Amino acid sequence: MNKATSVRNQKTVTDLLEVARIRADFPILARHINGKPLVYLDNAASSQMPQPVIDRLVRYQTQEHANIHRAVHTLSEHATAEFEEARRKAQRFINAKDEHEIIFTSGTTESINLVMHGYGRAFIKAGDEIIVTGLEHHSNIVPWQMLCQEKGAKLRVAPINDAGEILLDEYQKLFNDRTKFVALSHVSNALGTVNPVSEMIATAHQWDVPVLLDGAQAAPHLRLDVQALDCDFYAFSGHKICGPTGIGVLYGKRALLEKMQPFKGGGDMILSVTFEKTIYNTIPYKFEAGTPPIAAAIGMGSAMDYLNGIGLERIGAHETDLLNYATQQVGAIKGVRIIGTAKHKAAVLSFLVEGVHPHDVGTILNKDGIAIRTGHHCAQPVMQRFGVPATARASFAFYNTLEEVDVLTEGIRKVQRMFG
Repeated sequence: MNKATSVRNQKTVTDLLEVARIRADFPILARHINGKPLVYLDNAASSQMPQPVIDRLVRYQTQEHANIHRAVHTLSEHATAEFEEARRKAQRFINAKDEHEIIFTSGTTESINLVMHGYGRAFIKAGDEIIVTGLEHHSNIVPWQMLCQEKGAKLRVAPINDAGEILLDEYQKLFNDRTKFVALSHVSNALGTVNPVSEMIATAHQWDVPVLLDGAQAAPHLRLDVQALDCDFYAFSGHKICGPTGIGVLYGKRALLEKMQPFKGGGDMILSVTFEKTIYNTIPYKFEAGTPPIAAAIGMGSAMDYLNGIGLERIGAHETDLLNYATQQVGAIKGVRIIGTAKHKAAVLSFLVEGVHPHDVGTILNKDGIAIRTGHHCAQPVMQRFGVPATARASFAFYNTLEEVDVLTEGIRKVQRMFG
């Protein structure tokens, strides 16, 4: 019995009923696209939102909405309490030591840019070196390039092997007395590689170098513990974890956040303002200028409740089954090449169909209701490493099924027949 058959056979009636119950929480999964049931396999770009999160957003907008902080009326006080409770939910979700180490941002991209401006511009100098890896999303490359150009610093890149895994010995060789910062992805958005971040952080800390983790692709799939990881910064987005768009989290160790300069200036990030001097607010508020995304933060907190209710461990186990089955089924199709075969992966499957551009693959699959992502996935250096302009990417979530993998597999065969 092969691994894929084993996965299907081991799924009990209870398992199937549980997935069906979960799917019923997601109204969009009942949609039909081009007359076919929606098979949503673009979760690495954005996950779908369950009804309890939708209901929470509606309740806020219809019964609780007000601007937060400083006001004394009931609506504002209630909205403030719910907003700050969302911060505590985020603290618990990643096991941060202190709720004041949680900064609300618009998403992972802004979180990384906040660190670049707040820490990098204050402490990186000419001749310093910043380490990234060959697996990074553009959001974890471009800000550091901008900083290096401004400061006269140097960006160094840890290479990857043919499986899409970071070469740890090469990473370790990059460190020297000029190394001042490390920024790396926890999980690759393009390939699904789960990086050995604990070991990589430990190496950096031996050189007294702080580490930022881009956790956008890890947060939906893994139980996070920033204290156990000992990372200095951690960034992730709400819309990847079944929450709204426009909201994200930056975690930072308190000692680092307190010595960083603000990213934006305006209301709420100050204690006092005169024309002679401004005194900044305490953390986290000195990094949250202006009216924050109140509804989105509360919605993200609700999404964290939802995921915790299912259990991140159960989510991870089901997604591993989906990935293993999809890897076996898609990989068995003659003329299909899987890009990214790391030993440790999250539920991302990038592939190429021989003789067919990925955009054509995605377009044809869409006609059968199958939603995947095609392109370079904001990771052009990854594509360059494998000598391809783009890939087709199917990415799975806990509400996907083995039957949907079968639909994807048949869809790929249909693509081949059309171009055969």
